[in-house]
Amino acid sequence: MEGYLQSCIKQFRYYKMLGEKTFAQLSDDALFFRSNEECNSVAMIVAHLSGNMLSRWTEFLTSDGEKEWRNRDMEFSGGITSRAAMMDAWNAGWDCLFATLDQLTDSDMSRIVHIRNEGHTVFEAINRQLAHYPYHIGQIVHIGKTAIGTDWSSLSIPRNGSAEFNTTKFSQAPHRAHFTDGALDTATDSSSVPPGQ
Repeated sequence: MEGYLQSCIKQFRYYKMLGEKTFAQLSDDALFFRSNEECNSVAMIVAHLSGNMLSRWTEFLTSDGEKEWRNRDMEFSGGITSRAAMMDAWNAGWDCLFATLDQLTDSDMSRIVHIRNEGHTVFEAINRQLAHYPYHIGQIVHIGKTAIGTDWSSLSIPRNGSAEFNTTKFSQAPHRAHFTDGALDTATDSSSVPPGQ
């Protein structure tokens, strides 16, 4: 289970990085763009992610993951109006998540936690969010690619770059590795290419 937790933490950090590399490519206006009234802006998605993270991971083991103080509908109201406010919300959510995961132990994994009164093992609750957050970060990346078009800097294997990428990978001896290895070491370098999915 310790290996599982560390793998999950790496994956959460990887998807956090993908979001941040998308933000770095977007203008302030693009962060608040909505293609129609049914679509969310990047800032709205960040507000939702932050609200979910703060609710789910605060007092994770001892209180329901849907806190009474959370107002989910307000997360989609457009209340965030600046890049700085968006980043504050983004960082608050992730900080809460990582602080909680860092404190979990193997013995916690079979404990039952509740989300809206539905019981989950800790293992299941982590998996639930590990599916949920990349779903929304994928939306953020899609909005970014749509806004930027041909000037988009790839966050994965560049188009028509699969053969070169695979040649590099298969030139190495088989070894134990996590797919995020290397990517997180260069997370602040917007020109680096994370591992392919």
